[in-house]
Amino acid sequence: MNKKIIVLTLGIFGLLSVQSCTNLDEEVYDQVTPDEFGQNQEQLDALVGPIYSSLGDYFGNMNELNTTTDEQIVPTRGGDWKDGDRWKRLYQHEWNPTQDDGTFNGPWTWIYNNVTSINQQLINPSIKDARTIAELRALRAFYHYLALDLFGNVIIASGVSTESPDQKTRPETYAFVEKELLEVLPSLTSNTGGAQYGRMNKHVAHMILAKLYLNAEVYTGTPQYAKAVVECDSIINSGRFSLSNDFFANFNSTNQASPEIILATPLDKTKRGGFNIQMRTLHYKSQLTYNIGNAPWNGYCTLAEFYNSFEEKDVRKRMWIVGQQFDITGKPLDDDKVPMVFTPEIPAFEMPAGPTGRLAGARGGKYEIQKNNPNADQDNDFVIYRLADAYLMRGEAQFRLGNTAGALVDFNFIRTKRSVDPFAALTLDVILAERGREFAWEYQRRQDLIRFGKYTDARQFKAASPSFRNLFPIPTSQIALNPKLKQNPGY
Repeated sequence: MNKKIIVLTLGIFGLLSVQSCTNLDEEVYDQVTPDEFGQNQEQLDALVGPIYSSLGDYFGNMNELNTTTDEQIVPTRGGDWKDGDRWKRLYQHEWNPTQDDGTFNGPWTWIYNNVTSINQQLINPSIKDARTIAELRALRAFYHYLALDLFGNVIIASGVSTESPDQKTRPETYAFVEKELLEVLPSLTSNTGGAQYGRMNKHVAHMILAKLYLNAEVYTGTPQYAKAVVECDSIINSGRFSLSNDFFANFNSTNQASPEIILATPLDKTKRGGFNIQMRTLHYKSQLTYNIGNAPWNGYCTLAEFYNSFEEKDVRKRMWIVGQQFDITGKPLDDDKVPMVFTPEIPAFEMPAGPTGRLAGARGGKYEIQKNNPNADQDNDFVIYRLADAYLMRGEAQFRLGNTAGALVDFNFIRTKRSVDPFAALTLDVILAERGREFAWEYQRRQDLIRFGKYTDARQFKAASPSFRNLFPIPTSQIALNPKLKQNPGY
């Protein structure tokens, strides 16, 4: 918010407190009444800016939940990351509503606090602009979509109320999200980039609808793959986006320039922090590799099976950091006199203190790690939706509808861009694996595994888990606040 907007906002309160000791006919030029505020785009941006800023917490609220999938693991290394076995419970699908309430209450609170903020602005008399109202409703629909995906039977908060809201079924919430997006689509802008970057527009709405329809069978019991194809067509045929020639340009510290990004959260290491994946995944001594101001925490990595699913010539495999590590001058590093070599293999979930445990696991380097950065946060914007997903969603939906030729075209278009040979044929397992390679650590994996019926399967260090784990528990803290909320079955 710039100084002009601050002055205008303060003027509202100044006007409301003016006493009648002056000429009542005097014209006031530097103050704005509440009804007059919001008459131009700058004023509207001042009203909705904080709401969009809160979207920047997407990474912070989603990254831990990814540990429930086969692409992310946080093993115990000596006493590090023990945390009362919290990470082990997440990975092995043994979380419980009481002990792990904070894990789930965080995303729930973030979702509904933002919905509340949006609802308060929607009744703000200063907001009359149809496009702004459509943006706010689309963003509210996005948050409800996240809630139904994570928790199932949730709250539909479509207005401001002092009453405890009712709990709705997953199909009811699905219908609400669909209806809201379809209603606001005509009023949303088609513009992308510039002032519209990081905001709701027609293409983002089509993307949310595509996700909704692709997962409709999970959410409602009725598949809607044909509708998913239509939504993906709208994005691909819009001509507003193109695949980046450099896969990693989507994730570098200036990735706002990527032509592939449909929705990202604008972040900045000093002005709007919140992105610190390098701290979560890198080894303590990786501080010397990148000459960064803080020693990383040596936590997140991927499993050897997931790492090995990438072909050697696949450019995407470079998202994983393995092998000998060096300091910024090129000198080989060691860990307690053992060469600092990251190994894809993780010998056990709980490893004793020492170099073997500290060096186990391929680390995530998909997002550029900024060298010479004195801050714990980075400048990379976190990508929520990008064009490659529209192609692979359309390809999957076409395959499920029986159009295998069309599906192959979409998947091979992406693979060619990633320097790997085209597929000769597709199966559901092939499709799931390719989505994993393309979207690793973009927080698509849980949803994908559930849609393919694989989320609760056994994997390294994890036994098969019951199907009720496909939903996270309704946070115990929320049930205590709202007696109308009932816990999900199984918990």
